[in-house]
Amino acid sequence: MCGICGEIRRQGREPGLAAVERMARVLTPRGPDGIGVVARNGVAFAQRRLKILDLSEHAEQPMVDSELGLTVVYNGEIYNFRELRRELEAAGYRFFSSGDTEVLLKAYHHWGERFVERLNGMFAFVIHERDTGRVVIGRDRLGIKPLYCTDLEGGGIRFASTLPALLAAGGVATDVDPVGLHYYMTFHSVVPAPHTILEGVRKVPPATLVTLEPDGRRHERTYWAPRYGPQAGDEDHSLADWQDEMLAALRRSVARRLIADVEVGVLLSGGLDSSLVVGLLAEAGAEGLQTFSVGFEAVGDEAGDEFEYSDVIAQRFCTHHHKIFVGSDRLYPALRHCIEAMAEPMVSHDVIGFYLLSEEVAKHVTVVQSGQGADEVFGGYHWYPPMLESTDPVGDYARVFFDRTHERFAKEVHPRFVGTDWSRALVAEHFARPGASSAIDKALRLDTTVMLVDDPVKRVDNMTMAWSLEARVPFLDHEVVELAARVPAEHKIRNGGKHVLKEAARRVVPADVIDRPKGYFPVPALKFLRGQYLELAREALTDDAARRRGLFRQEYVERLLAEPEAHHTPLKGSELWQVALLEIWLQTHGV
Repeated sequence: MCGICGEIRRQGREPGLAAVERMARVLTPRGPDGIGVVARNGVAFAQRRLKILDLSEHAEQPMVDSELGLTVVYNGEIYNFRELRRELEAAGYRFFSSGDTEVLLKAYHHWGERFVERLNGMFAFVIHERDTGRVVIGRDRLGIKPLYCTDLEGGGIRFASTLPALLAAGGVATDVDPVGLHYYMTFHSVVPAPHTILEGVRKVPPATLVTLEPDGRRHERTYWAPRYGPQAGDEDHSLADWQDEMLAALRRSVARRLIADVEVGVLLSGGLDSSLVVGLLAEAGAEGLQTFSVGFEAVGDEAGDEFEYSDVIAQRFCTHHHKIFVGSDRLYPALRHCIEAMAEPMVSHDVIGFYLLSEEVAKHVTVVQSGQGADEVFGGYHWYPPMLESTDPVGDYARVFFDRTHERFAKEVHPRFVGTDWSRALVAEHFARPGASSAIDKALRLDTTVMLVDDPVKRVDNMTMAWSLEARVPFLDHEVVELAARVPAEHKIRNGGKHVLKEAARRVVPADVIDRPKGYFPVPALKFLRGQYLELAREALTDDAARRRGLFRQEYVERLLAEPEAHHTPLKGSELWQVALLEIWLQTHGV
């Protein structure tokens, strides 16, 4: 929907409007349709708008409701806003716009901070109360919409939808965060909230409300946490019962995500998840649906596209299908721009594919639905089965998911970064929380509420919004996630994973798409660095900025550069690309 940013000051100090405007300029790709700025009473808010709901000027932001004494900037979509509006109108509220922003504002006024529990959607918002000076900051349950913050000297904070926007404002402590570096190198390049790779920037965690009081006090509370494992009343559920409930929940989810005043398409990979989205949309009566698939060059005997499967779905459901082929000649020229679009370093090889796909899709539609998230929610990865009978959940999870041990980390980074095994401590802390008793449920919960947020979800948001394209993720409807969490783990991970979803999908999509081997899009240039990609890595790691920063031990860097194709993480990522991408990202953003 947009990009938001702002500054909140305390102790009578006025916010820096120039800094806010600099942040807004960086956010232009997230919202090319207009800009709004409001500065008053110690706050300055700005929004870059992407028009999706209520295309008129009545829905422009920052939105000020003088009658209620509230101002809001908000990024996202509230899919049940019409139902909430009817409740609010019955309570006596009057509306001047037809979109969801005003509904969010009035819902906060009517229900207080608990209003967020009524929202179904993806969102990041900041609300300022004129009369009290209180500021309330919120982020959606699955962290689909991002929000970064930095503390200001003299009190107060700045916030923005991306980390680079905060850097543009200046005054950010840009030393590499030791905890963030440990996560990046060990926890599969995922840096969970509230940390980022920089000491001076933090992320608002998912499912979190932060309240800033006028006297400087700060309160933070988590408003949602799914419970894993069957609940009361689930004892007699058969696999068929779970399938029935799951299909019903997914039907509601994809229908909700059609709400827009512009056309909504689908990213169709040819796999189960996106194919099911297309099938359910067709069931819901969507006609003339535009679908988009991307393919790359073949790697040896391995196909680089899945067009044969996406063609099956496109023909079955009569979509207007676009097949986008990305030649290797397009990858390298786009890579720098792709890295510039990253709010944080993203190592996954397919990120460049998402970037180039989004560029093409944005020429046709403004909103797409995507199958992202189903692997985490329904247990589709190969590291889940070993967790089923685990008697050492933390150790077993680390063995199947971590990129390296803490001992290896200590030998590869500069000694100043060596200390606590932060990644293992993170897993242990999450696994110890109530609400998931078995090892497999602990792993599924961690991946859904942490790993998913700061890897696949962030990747999709960043790469689509780089081209002013909004991605909606029906598998991350919180009602779907809550239901999937109740399904017994063995129903999820059987037969290669996502068993309950596959069996339910047989009622909607062809079996050939369901029973095919799990596919992926190989991007060999970022897995086996050669030629100009190797030189890009070498230049970044030997640059004066890298030498001054000194993140890694010199002998480790030299070993990677001497054998660029020999060192891979357990999940098949290039160690050289992992360390090089971090340096390239830091240098790209002037850190």
